[in-house]
Amino acid sequence: MCSITALLDLDPNSSSASESARYEVLRASKLQRHRGPDWSGVYAGDGAIIAHERLSIVDVESGAQPLIDPERGVVLAVNGEIYNHRALRAGKEGGAETCASYPYLTGSDCEVILPLYRAHGAGLVKHLSGMYAFVLYNPATGDWLIGRDPIGIIPLYYGRDKQGRMWVASELKALAEQCPDAQAFPPGHTMGSSDEAPARFFEEDWMNWSTHPKRPYVASELHDRLKAAVSSHLMGDVPYGMLISGGLDSSVIAGLAMQLAASRVDDEGHSKAWWPTPHSFAIGLEGSPDLAAAAEVAEALGTIHHGVTYTIQEGLDAIEDVVRHVETYDVTTIRASTPMYLLARRIRTMGIKMVLSGEGADELFGGYLYFHLAPDAREFHEETVRKVLDLHKYDCARANKSMMAWGIEARVPFLDREFMNYAMSLDPEAKMAGGGKLEKEAIRAAFEGLIPERILRRQKEQFSDGVGYGWIDGLKETAAARVSDENLARAAQRFPINPPATKEGYWYREIFEHNFPSAACASTVPGGKSVACSTEKALEWDARLRDLNDPSGRAVSGVHKDGY
Repeated sequence: MCSITALLDLDPNSSSASESARYEVLRASKLQRHRGPDWSGVYAGDGAIIAHERLSIVDVESGAQPLIDPERGVVLAVNGEIYNHRALRAGKEGGAETCASYPYLTGSDCEVILPLYRAHGAGLVKHLSGMYAFVLYNPATGDWLIGRDPIGIIPLYYGRDKQGRMWVASELKALAEQCPDAQAFPPGHTMGSSDEAPARFFEEDWMNWSTHPKRPYVASELHDRLKAAVSSHLMGDVPYGMLISGGLDSSVIAGLAMQLAASRVDDEGHSKAWWPTPHSFAIGLEGSPDLAAAAEVAEALGTIHHGVTYTIQEGLDAIEDVVRHVETYDVTTIRASTPMYLLARRIRTMGIKMVLSGEGADELFGGYLYFHLAPDAREFHEETVRKVLDLHKYDCARANKSMMAWGIEARVPFLDREFMNYAMSLDPEAKMAGGGKLEKEAIRAAFEGLIPERILRRQKEQFSDGVGYGWIDGLKETAAARVSDENLARAAQRFPINPPATKEGYWYREIFEHNFPSAACASTVPGGKSVACSTEKALEWDARLRDLNDPSGRAVSGVHKDGY
């Protein structure tokens, strides 16, 4: 995981302008150095300048970027991981002959993008399995290409400056001063120098009810497919860890990882792992439910576990940094990002650069408690589609930016492209709760015996709730003391884009505006009502939902007792 900054469409006839532009790019790139503290690289050509801040995880010795095609001169900067790079290099996938015969200069997983570009142009993304955002530039033609992974696990922003030059960066802060129209680059899209707008490449049958495959659920198949995803996500040449919240999803990922931890996946398991006993991490207030449950999981799995406690005051002190790093004013995201941000700092002190996490399962399998109120299978499925396609705005941003604030890469096996397509193709009837079934029963049934039974049957607890209910109460009390009734009443005048409806939201919005004052920046954050992480559309399911506006999981309580 790293950061990229690119300035494209430079005037090749202006040498003085290029010197000034190099300084501008390096200055913008430096704002993202927390994402890549291990090395910096820069390419400066007549038509483009591309900078890269590296967090070295795969091929730590020779994988520095930007990467350059030694025969064609094409320049590449990537933020992310390509999990199928070994199969591509061997000619088993993608442009087989081109990838197999390419003169590789490094062991970097990202270098396979260069031969794929030779073979497929913009279509190269259809052959990638991983999380990524990249910029390609061809000095011979002046052409460039931008791409972002299907779900947007990796952040990416773009925009044009007042001179009409194209800027691209991993985080909004690098473009906020440069581009009046800075915006998120859409996931599952590419954009070339001749394109007027990004073009979607990620289209699947499950996105529409009329073409949904409604694949039969088989517990053993789900088990094997998720285990394969976890295996692919273990590639790397540095120590890794696991985030265990004590809930179902992170515990299952940790359990599978421990089954695979004895050998290196980088050589197909032929050698022993360099770090065979992974460390696991959890965070919460003293006495929080997540800390206790995580400790139980870790003991059962045999990880070297670290339960980290924080105080409400420590969390409050970090809020301004969290808003600046995660680049949002969304209430739910900030509530959950803060403990994750504090945990990342502790993980970094132990020399760990990569962690596995359980993000994505609730969206894929309808795990949030409000899903119990879905009226039928179609509504249930269409809500999961909305949630999955919006993940880049919420949980993906939280997991990536909270961790990368301290140079920690978060990998999310549930969102592996192959597993995600499989999970979203399942008959939604197999995912729905009710009739004695808990939410995410499909996952629970597939992993009987892997984790402690109490954890396997534990009810959904949102991360910002599970770290300790006092955390959310403390945020609300602090906001009430900081924001007056008069200020909240005038919120729509001060913040016409997504005006905050609560004092907590107003407080976060003030911090965001201080760091990102433009209307374009404010527009990068989603708005609208939400109950327990629902989309606004799902509020139509039940009158009780329509009357609420509380993103906490506590807003939907007692669903297993047919009441609130």
